[in-house]
Amino acid sequence: MKKTQFTFIDLFAGIGGFHRAFHNVGAECVFACEWDEAARKTYRHNLEKTSPNVFKGGNFVGDINSIEDIDKEIPDFDILTAGFPCQPFSQAGFKKGFEDTRGTLFFNIAEILKVKKPKAFFLENVRGLLNHDNGKTFAKIKSVLEDELGYSFKHFVVKASEYGLPQLRPRLFMIGFKDRNINFKKPEPIPLKMTMSDVWEGKCTRDIGFTLRIGGARSAIDDRRNWDGYMVDGEVRRISPKEAKRMQGFPDSFEFPVSQAEAMKQLGNSVAVPAIRAFAGSIVEALTLAHAESLSEKRRHSDIQPKEQAEGTFQGNKRPVLAPQPS
Repeated sequence: MKKTQFTFIDLFAGIGGFHRAFHNVGAECVFACEWDEAARKTYRHNLEKTSPNVFKGGNFVGDINSIEDIDKEIPDFDILTAGFPCQPFSQAGFKKGFEDTRGTLFFNIAEILKVKKPKAFFLENVRGLLNHDNGKTFAKIKSVLEDELGYSFKHFVVKASEYGLPQLRPRLFMIGFKDRNINFKKPEPIPLKMTMSDVWEGKCTRDIGFTLRIGGARSAIDDRRNWDGYMVDGEVRRISPKEAKRMQGFPDSFEFPVSQAEAMKQLGNSVAVPAIRAFAGSIVEALTLAHAESLSEKRRHSDIQPKEQAEGTFQGNKRPVLAPQPS
């Protein structure tokens, strides 16, 4: 992992999927927010050694609504990351723009972007957000980010299986930059690094698994609602945290200081880490290139100015001093 000059904040952090992904591409977390006590426990347990300053500095907060002064309570950062719940906005005509989102967690995201003005954002949500409330929710989010906050905006529907994991899990990724000239490119897909047989350590009838959920009643393995049952070595087996971790891209060393039921809920709520990491790498690469081009442009201007002065060009309202000519 090569460390970069970029920092990020981890909102609605869950158990740290975004944190792990961006840390793995060299960015540094400076602030995190998660309200669920059990998820906070898992987050701290696995990431306190990775990012000690987040926890020592009081920058791991619970309820995002408890932040009263964004500018003072959140350190400066370059990239905002968030996997936020899908919520409907005000239906009062959709004429108030930014204010239509008040009372939703997206409003908190937009407020932080408005005050802190980071270089980029990376938001994740369920694919259904695209059509939520007949498309009005997505349209409002896009409008606020683009038209009111001045960011570029691109969105992608991404399956975890496109980036090395044996799980479908289609999710909506929304990415934008304050510098709207940055041309963000979707990272190239990554071939499967394991199949469900690798996950189970036995012969499974499926190569790519179902999308993990946060729970619910178990269904028969041949039921279309089945999500946790697999035929492995001729027997029906059910997903446990061990297999779910692998399907989400967490290492076997990742620990859950909570019950198995709570661990399954947390994994079902998590992002697929390798997919996030692929896009995180592209974001950092785009910002690095833009930074290098900016420095190059500044150097070019600083090199031109002395040359022009040496050639006797005007400096403000002053004329250049010319050497006396021989008579």
